[in-house]
Amino acid sequence: MKKVLFTATIDGHIKVFHLPYLRWFKEAGYEVHVAAKGDTQLPYCDEKINIPFDRKPFSKSNIEAFKILKNLIDSNNYELIHCHTPTAGVLTRLASRNARKRGTKVIYTAHGFHFYKGAPKLNWLLYFPLEKLLSDFTDVLVTINGEDYNNAVSNRFGAKQIKLVPGVGVDLSKFSVPNLDEKLKIRKKVGIAPDAFVLVYPAEISRRKNQNMLIEVASKLNGKIPNLQFIFAGRGDWSYHDEEIKKRGLQDVINFIGFTYDIYEYVQASDIGISSSTQEGLPINIVEAMACGKPLVATNVRGNRDLIKNGVNGFIVELNDSVDMANKIYDFWKSKELTEKMGMNSHILSNSYSLDRAIHEMVDIYKKVL
Repeated sequence: MKKVLFTATIDGHIKVFHLPYLRWFKEAGYEVHVAAKGDTQLPYCDEKINIPFDRKPFSKSNIEAFKILKNLIDSNNYELIHCHTPTAGVLTRLASRNARKRGTKVIYTAHGFHFYKGAPKLNWLLYFPLEKLLSDFTDVLVTINGEDYNNAVSNRFGAKQIKLVPGVGVDLSKFSVPNLDEKLKIRKKVGIAPDAFVLVYPAEISRRKNQNMLIEVASKLNGKIPNLQFIFAGRGDWSYHDEEIKKRGLQDVINFIGFTYDIYEYVQASDIGISSSTQEGLPINIVEAMACGKPLVATNVRGNRDLIKNGVNGFIVELNDSVDMANKIYDFWKSKELTEKMGMNSHILSNSYSLDRAIHEMVDIYKKVL
């Protein structure tokens, strides 16, 4: 039986983003293997190998991970290896060099290069030459946003093919644009006042997601917009922000709900979608807000720029420009017509990032490379 291997630094990445692709291979008659750190049991997977990958590139455990991975690849005659995430992407391609000589095809999906417009110079010095070198060991390099695609093409990365696929895909059947009655019912269910003006930011609590900017934005809008509510949802330590929130008197404005599987309901209950991120690949939280018919205000970074057509389905603001972001949010609060018009445009544009489309484009790549 033909075999395929998927790799990622942690198995949660495969579980969240790639099960539809594992399923496609199973239904196409392949034996499916997954190599990643963790003990998660995955559907559509015949063999799950726990590899001690570490996200820190110079960790000693990555030496052991490479040995295990190379033995795995050399011991199996894989038709195709599809690797994801930076650490696994590097080690998998290095470990697959002999296999490629025997005919194994290697695909790497870059979910966001570490070198990007505005990235630290150290990122360019370290990661750009590494990725360019590794692209020589890659049959297909898949990028998920325009900046990464143009970067790879213009710098003549050595992969046999460089493709742009619009993200990993969002199952749009799970999302809909609520009418007013539905929106009010959802608000009652999740404890949001019917007259509140609500902004939801689903993102891990981190410097990269830059929640500090939104705290500043909330401070500038507090008192200008009645019953203003910022809802932050995601894993991470929120206590870091508590003192600043109290200092600014935002205890009744900012709510941290932690990680929740009900984020869909909070997005539906919101008025607009926001993102203060400092870097992205192609952010799923933005696509989900679009699918729910929300206009958007987000920072001018890679990924956000692919999704938001400035002045069409939302506004792009410069990174950490809390004044401009506050003004754009205020414009939406003042104009129901603007909010509805851009929200409908968002909903229409979200179709370009559907799971069905992403699967179709990836399957086309699989079929051509095999």
